[in-house]
Amino acid sequence: MTDRIPLRRALISVSDKEGLVDFARALAARGVELLSTGGTAKALREAGLTVRDVAEITGFPEMMDGRVKTLHPAVHGGLLALRDNQDHRAAMETHGIGAIDLLAVNLYPFETTVAKGAAYDDCVENIDIGGPAMIRAAAKNHAYVTTIVDVQDYAALLAELDAGDGATSLPFRQRMAQAAYARTAAYDAAVSSWMAGAIGETTPRRRAFAGTLAQPLRYGENPHQSAAFYTDGSGRPGVATARQWQGKELSYNNINDTDAAFELVAEFAPADGPAVAIIKHANPCGVARADTLESAYRRAFDCDRTSAFGGIIALNRTLDEATARAITEIFTEVVIAPDADDAARAVFAAKKNLRLLTTGGLPDARAGGLTFRQVAGGFLVQDRDNGHVTRADLRVVTRRQPTEAELADLMFAWTVAKHVKSNAIVYARDLATVGIGAGQMSRVDSTRIGRRKSEDMAEALGLSAPLTEGAAVASDAFFPFADGIEALAAAGARAVIQPGGSMRDDEVIAAADRLGLAMVFTGQRHFRH
Repeated sequence: MTDRIPLRRALISVSDKEGLVDFARALAARGVELLSTGGTAKALREAGLTVRDVAEITGFPEMMDGRVKTLHPAVHGGLLALRDNQDHRAAMETHGIGAIDLLAVNLYPFETTVAKGAAYDDCVENIDIGGPAMIRAAAKNHAYVTTIVDVQDYAALLAELDAGDGATSLPFRQRMAQAAYARTAAYDAAVSSWMAGAIGETTPRRRAFAGTLAQPLRYGENPHQSAAFYTDGSGRPGVATARQWQGKELSYNNINDTDAAFELVAEFAPADGPAVAIIKHANPCGVARADTLESAYRRAFDCDRTSAFGGIIALNRTLDEATARAITEIFTEVVIAPDADDAARAVFAAKKNLRLLTTGGLPDARAGGLTFRQVAGGFLVQDRDNGHVTRADLRVVTRRQPTEAELADLMFAWTVAKHVKSNAIVYARDLATVGIGAGQMSRVDSTRIGRRKSEDMAEALGLSAPLTEGAAVASDAFFPFADGIEALAAAGARAVIQPGGSMRDDEVIAAADRLGLAMVFTGQRHFRH
């Protein structure tokens, strides 16, 4: 392969016109001939640049509403010809095909069209055909052709030309070719995923996922692991779309935990009152609702003050000064909220290592979508867990009916349990968690851990009894034996919410009746592995 290839002729055809004129003008100033199509050619001419239409090169006008314009040997021959191959050069001379040294293309805005909720036919019309074909051709022939598919690479190309006296190097062309293939792969992934949804295909034969680099990370879960953060283009509010106001770069673990915190707090609509979630290692260590954000934060903090140190805090409303001051009383890694007022940001400014993220909104906890996880040799793909229950869905199965206050706490605990790693047990009182047992192999162990944490906090707070006394409890899955109910009763719990469905439900219900507990079934499970 030849290393340095002079850039003499460029084909530019872009949907996104950002930076187009300045880029083309810089190429023209370096003596590069410009070829173009449709709206791109018009924009360049209006800027006073000399441009040749592709139609002039091919001898055919654009037709079929622009669907056919670059699909022609005069274009693809100029992109694919091997310059050091005598047969290729002879074919070019025979058919009057000129070499194209640079292809600058960005594609029809398919992803944006879908994100706007456009109709099926409009989405189809925004599937680019000629663009991906040219990109793949140019990228394949990167030994001779430079391919630019991202606006942000315009400056890199111009710098490369300056450094190479008007020529590009093979390593540069290789990097651009890789980026080009990644772009067409992501584009095709977006099209195939959209179409699967549009036609109701829940398990297509092939699944494609794609992302755009948001930032390289210092390392992954551990320092010996390399890592990077990619966005999926969905626009779902969260850490991927957030503005970071201060603090050092987010780590892999920060991003994972911040996402877990924000998805949890988004379960609580701002209109229903302030809510705060504190997360440590992807599990909540305190969640509360209250009349003010500050009160919600302090009540969440009092669930497990030890674990909250160095944690992630998510809020469902705009961060205010009083809450900001309360948060700064201990070390916190990240705070994420829909917004933060000037006074709150001023408070945080004194804590330079505290990261503050604002998102402009909350993710829709009821929205659909897919999640996926890699396993050896494949991926597991499933719908996002957007399941929820209302009071009308609950079925009381014990002799004792839950009180109104207990029902409110049961619904609150159930919402939190959805975001706790299985086996999950959540104790709640007065719309605040008071003990959480997470990620245990035995549900009874989770029950005991939640109780023990509550006892530790009662001692630290100088309370006469742990707050599990009189608490409502949520279990993310059914109790397989009565021993779990007995452990809850021993902790002082008075009401239980669980999916039901065990072959020993009758024994579990009988135990609850014997111990004076109220119990309701949801008919829905929330495993979170």
